[in-house]
Amino acid sequence: MPNRPARQLVKNQRILTAAATLSVSEAATAMRDAKVGAIMVVNGPRLVGIFTERDALYRVLAAGKDPRRTTLADVMTVNPATIEADLPFGQALHIMYERGFRHVPVVEDGQLVGMVSARDALGPEMEQVKAELLEREHITEILG
Repeated sequence: MPNRPARQLVKNQRILTAAATLSVSEAATAMRDAKVGAIMVVNGPRLVGIFTERDALYRVLAAGKDPRRTTLADVMTVNPATIEADLPFGQALHIMYERGFRHVPVVEDGQLVGMVSARDALGPEMEQVKAELLEREHITEILG
């Protein structure tokens, strides 16, 4: 898995993006609805930052800021570390480990193509667990 190109992990991914002027509250809602832990902050086609669930906790809530009035520009990580799409996912894991991140944007020729996360390291194992949980839920519904 760590040797697979990052491109393979993001090939069918829908990228969640927002302008830096979006409020933290609106960003959190979008992240919840998309079931992701980070949103890429863009200016046109250019990646300018990343806002994560950890940012919401540490930089907004713990700092006593109003999420409705705080914009992503106020609390995002500016110019985040990225990985080129053809590089191995293991390199993204290395970046995450070294810098304490859980998300790394994937770019190709300077264009954002996706995002990998620490969760991707679980890959097939996580999918198997999800399938088992869904099966259990289904059985519970049947047995009612």
